[in-house]
Amino acid sequence: MPHVKMYCTAVCPYCQMAERLLNKKGVTDIEKIRVDLEPARGEEMIRITGRRTVPQIYIGDRHVGGFDDLSALDAGGELDPLLAA
Repeated sequence: MPHVKMYCTAVCPYCQMAERLLNKKGVTDIEKIRVDLEPARGEEMIRITGRRTVPQIYIGDRHVGGFDDLSALDAGGELDPLLAA
């Protein structure tokens, strides 16, 4: 299973929904980067993704996007193969 990294905050409901979906898919080890605790990491997230909202999710080297993007991948049948790579 590829490495999963998620830029997030503690109170973001979309971050929590993304984590639940990933857990449901068998992902138990998510590298969570708390941008609310580390503002410099938030700047890093904006620089590398071009987005200001959380969550921002990476599966392996692929930037998936936010929860809506992750959910769309799942609905389209693309998430399981991506996680199996």
